[in-house]
Amino acid sequence: MRLLPVGEDALLLDLDSAEQAQAWHAELLRRRDEAALAPVREIVPGDRTVLLAGVPDPPAVRSALRDWSVPPLPAGSGPLVDLAVRYDGEDLDVVADAWGVSRDEVVRLHSATEHRVAFCGFAPGFAYMTGMDERHVVPRRAEPRTAVPAGSVALAGHYTGIYPRASPGGWQVIGTTDARLWDLDREPAALLVPGTRVRFRPVSDAEADA
Repeated sequence: MRLLPVGEDALLLDLDSAEQAQAWHAELLRRRDEAALAPVREIVPGDRTVLLAGVPDPPAVRSALRDWSVPPLPAGSGPLVDLAVRYDGEDLDVVADAWGVSRDEVVRLHSATEHRVAFCGFAPGFAYMTGMDERHVVPRRAEPRTAVPAGSVALAGHYTGIYPRASPGGWQVIGTTDARLWDLDREPAALLVPGTRVRFRPVSDAEADA
């Protein structure tokens, strides 16, 4: 791990893997909630980083963090969200070809995996979810779409994401969900926040409309 100063009152933890970043993010939140961490304004996870913003005494916090021992996240930690998905995406055949399996096997593999929100970005409510192994990495589309419908469940690299609103995008769309990803009347507004576990449950059109 590298601890890098950012501006006057922020620190960036640069980790060796996404798993380490997720473990550190969870531990930082836990210790902040228990007042075992100096009060900071924000704790923001990235792919392999965690940013601490609004650090009152960066040198002291940096020194303290060097002594921390952070174990891997235990299985089953974090809240669980179940999402009903119609696996009807336009790129389902593309993903099946990339994985060397049938369309049905793509659905089985994706829905059998417990995903975890690593970080958020791109658009309000858009979560980058890990869980699929390296055998199931898929490239982005060679030509991004000018408009991807809201609720599109899509893959890129080793991430799964859901478009919270219609927007341009180059991810491979494998399904759709009616879940509301971003709602300003909800606290928090984002349905999927870092640390959340996600299960995708295959449903038919009739089941989704019921």
